[in-house]
Amino acid sequence: MRRPRRKEEEGHADRWMVSYADFMTLLFALFVVLFASSYHDKKTVQRVSSAVKNGFQEMGTFLESDSVQDHSASDMSKLGSTLTPNENGGAKVSQVQGNAGIDVAELHRKLAMALGKEIARQEIDLRMSPEGFVISLHELGFFNSGEARLLPGAADKIKRIAAVLMQYGLDMRVEGHSDNVPIHNASFASNWDLSTARAMAVAMMLIDEAGFDPNRMSIAGYGQYHPAASNDTPEGRRANRRVDIVVVSASRPQVAKAP
Repeated sequence: MRRPRRKEEEGHADRWMVSYADFMTLLFALFVVLFASSYHDKKTVQRVSSAVKNGFQEMGTFLESDSVQDHSASDMSKLGSTLTPNENGGAKVSQVQGNAGIDVAELHRKLAMALGKEIARQEIDLRMSPEGFVISLHELGFFNSGEARLLPGAADKIKRIAAVLMQYGLDMRVEGHSDNVPIHNASFASNWDLSTARAMAVAMMLIDEAGFDPNRMSIAGYGQYHPAASNDTPEGRRANRRVDIVVVSASRPQVAKAP
């Protein structure tokens, strides 16, 4: 009777290894998720999380619950950058890393330092849009009404913008916008013409004076069809008469030309 009992006890002696193996598997998963969280690439995080989930499913673990993967992916996907209006009409940075791969907080800080007076006078606005970081140049301070020629002091402001942007490798789109008041004069037959001409004036200043690569810049004229505010009030129409410099991506840094 004692011998079979001894064999049974010896058979149960190694059961602790099963719990230990489960613990090590969970610990490995934890470090994989922590490692993935150090990357600000949403697609990479999702691929890593999906691989961990599939591995557990193959081992028969967590077949019914996706909570670990779902929460990790959703939390990490919130990494990104937004600029929201503050009480002073400027913007505040809610997170650090931007969709374009640049440090948006740093970019915003440098531009705010270079353009503090113009931002305070509401000549320039900094914000985030679904397409990228936007530097919005309002008609006030850059153009006379109904004209596309830059005002005498506008070149200096654009050069200060360029001095900051040239520290990054950027793909940009210069967009012209207008209000919905029809225009028809000797120079422009429509708001399409006016908005495109204003975008061209700003783009050529960036290319000719700051040395931006024209291969990395595009120009668009939207007329009155992409308003930033309602055209029902004078204030709204003023906000819509603008040229937006949209940072759509970033890669290699550019080197500014020597003066």
